[in-house]
Amino acid sequence: RQVLNPNGGDYIDVMGKTRHICGYLKDFLFDPADIDTKVETLSGGQIVSRIVDGVRRYDVVIRLKEDARTTGALQNLLVKTPRGAIPLSQLATVAETDGSNQISRENGKRRIVVQANLAAGANLGNITAAIREAIKQVPPPEGGFHQLEGQFEAQAEATRTIAGLTMVSFLLIFALLYTRYRSVALAMIVMGGVPMALIGSVAALWIFQLPLSVASLIGFVTLTGIAARNGILKISHYLNLAVYEGETFGDKLIIRGTLERLTPVLMTALSAGLALVPLILGAGEPGKEILHPVAVTIFGGLVSATLLDALITPILFRMFGQKPLQQLIEAHGDGQLKEAF
Repeated sequence: RQVLNPNGGDYIDVMGKTRHICGYLKDFLFDPADIDTKVETLSGGQIVSRIVDGVRRYDVVIRLKEDARTTGALQNLLVKTPRGAIPLSQLATVAETDGSNQISRENGKRRIVVQANLAAGANLGNITAAIREAIKQVPPPEGGFHQLEGQFEAQAEATRTIAGLTMVSFLLIFALLYTRYRSVALAMIVMGGVPMALIGSVAALWIFQLPLSVASLIGFVTLTGIAARNGILKISHYLNLAVYEGETFGDKLIIRGTLERLTPVLMTALSAGLALVPLILGAGEPGKEILHPVAVTIFGGLVSATLLDALITPILFRMFGQKPLQQLIEAHGDGQLKEAF
């Protein structure tokens, strides 16, 4: 084994001279981490002071000049050792390569972030699905894993929250309708207006080329109450005509009740629809990025719910409403009903 002779010459044979060689090398021992810190400080800079100018703060940074921070200049950078300053090229190899300019860690593991921004009008769900398929074809290294974060993660969390709140709203609406009508059939007829509204919402999103987002989901939840309101107006009027005005169950009762409630339903739907028109037309205006998909969703649901409710709700009441109506008439005769529906 041979080492460089610090006193000149080519090499020194280590055999039989271990003690003397160790004595020479001891003067050249250095801490690699210390050298790395020094080079990083000179290259990247170090804050040594701060200038205060009123409310402003300026950092004073000391570092090498621009022409001294090139690959070639760093090789000739003198590094202090116990035996004096020597070029960095004798202690390390300085090369310019591609690599991470920052090493991040999370939970004790290295973390590499690959990020991208969506183009205007891009569907986040479709892009996420494509990314998942690409990830499956590139398995992570041993001990590593892939994880999607950012806007997709926030949207997924919001979607789960809205889905849970939607189920709660459905249950509360059904409970209120059941306590009011005392019939599962009548409550389900009223709630049948919800899918009628969803038909128009989906069609409106498709026409305006809008993706399914958190904003559109909020519009779906809002439609739940609007669609239920139309059904309540009709069903309650049918019941009042039969219980308090002596109408018998049949086509005459349903046609009369539908026509008498057609004007209130159209007026409420028209007023709500006209209020949404500015939000629908002002899609590109600042501040309406969230309100536009909500308005489109509600407007489409209003149109389909109003048209389909006028046709389907009377048919459903004609098919399943006779028995519940008879029970309510009997309850009214026994004095159990104290007020109109």
